[in-house]
Amino acid sequence: MRFSIWPSADQPWEDVLAISSHCERTGWDGVYFADHFMPNGPDETPRDGIMLECWSVLAALAALVPRVRLAPLVTSVTYRHPTLLANIAAAVDQVSGGRLTLGVGAGWQLNEHAAYGLPLGSPKERLDRFEEALRVLLPLLREPRTTMVGDYYQVRDAPNQPAPVQDRMPLLIGGAGEKRMLGIVARYADEWNAWAMPELLAHKLSVLREHCGRAGRDPAEIHVSTQALVYVHTGGARPELRGNARAEIAGTPAELAEIMARYRDAGAQEFIVPDGTLGGSLAEKQDVCDLLINEVAAGLR
Repeated sequence: MRFSIWPSADQPWEDVLAISSHCERTGWDGVYFADHFMPNGPDETPRDGIMLECWSVLAALAALVPRVRLAPLVTSVTYRHPTLLANIAAAVDQVSGGRLTLGVGAGWQLNEHAAYGLPLGSPKERLDRFEEALRVLLPLLREPRTTMVGDYYQVRDAPNQPAPVQDRMPLLIGGAGEKRMLGIVARYADEWNAWAMPELLAHKLSVLREHCGRAGRDPAEIHVSTQALVYVHTGGARPELRGNARAEIAGTPAELAEIMARYRDAGAQEFIVPDGTLGGSLAEKQDVCDLLINEVAAGLR
């Protein structure tokens, strides 16, 4: 399994760089970064709070942090026209020397779409737009010119120069809807990502394999990554699960290693660790990252 870090976007840039650099030096495999413009809320009400812009951060990390893979987790196609996103992704790939994975999704956060006047639409409209955006993005990243005339996007003989360093930049799709999204994953993705506990991941993967069969795709071609909030017990009171996350795990390093083995057996090839639950200070986060990579990941790589 690969192990990657996911620095929170609501912390100062200096801390994002520090935790990313620390994980790169200590053997982690990747750095992911969320693409949002404000904290989430229960409705369309705008919320205040620090939220570093994703692609600016990825470009900086590409220049300052060597070796590791970099990716947005994930960038909504509603935030940037796919022709713009393709140009941004190609530029970041150039800066990184060919280390970018392009993570994309259909969009979901209500308050930022409402506040910034970004159309979101019904679930069907989101998926229609998303699949059409992929039909623009992928040729722009892999072909000399792109033409695609659809309901949402019209692109005619469009170049994207300079092209990415990678001949085939990996496309990550985030989402787990069984009826349609996993079918889109089966047709287009090089990597699939979803929040999940091991049992749910195994179920979703079985559905994805069925979609791959209908699409004539070998599911082994799709790299599987997942994540959960991680609470590490290192002494004192045991951490308690908050019960309000899409997936969360807790335990000693040995217990977490057992949980990670369940993820591996369920089909996960990469586990992404959000850093928001690893400690209150940068030093605490770095210490916990060292525990995770040395005592949890070591037997699973």
